Amino acid sequence: MKRPYCPLALTLIIAFSALFLSGCATIDYRISQHPEIFQNLSPSDQALVRQGRIREGMTQDAVWLAWGSPEQKGFGRMKGHPTETWIYRAYYNDYYGPYPYGYGYYGAVGVIRHHHRVVTVYDPFYDPFFYPRFAPVSYPYKTVTFENGRVVGYQGLTPPGGGAYY
Repeated sequence: MKRPYCPLALTLIIAFSALFLSGCATIDYRISQHPEIFQNLSPSDQALVRQGRIREGMTQDAVWLAWGSPEQKGFGRMKGHPTETWIYRAYYNDYYGPYPYGYGYYGAVGVIRHHHRVVTVYDPFYDPFFYPRFAPVSYPYKTVTFENGRVVGYQGLTPPGGGAYY
């Protein structure tokens, strides 16, 4: 009698999911990996870090606990002092990417405006393997600037188009 493959497949899926999710670092995970950094913070900074928030005057270690590692770093000068800026990026999918008839065109059938009328357009040369269904777009959504290892400024940015986060 052969054993079914479902338990083996389920075990493999669970193992790969655990491996994938273990790469996603959360605030609690960062705190558990570096409790000494968290314990050296003031009680008010500890509360901010647990909420994922920062303030001016925080150390780089506290910001790292709250926000994680930045995807990009920039270096510069402000008022004659060297600064370091951490840039965090977010992603969204542009479902109406660079298609031959411009934005609003989706797949082989598209709807465009022409002289105040809505016109349906068919593309006989549409190839789904050439034109992707979506194009991932990244944008900076928050930055923090340090001077002498302390926060001197931070900002949050809206996504392109000013809409809600995707």
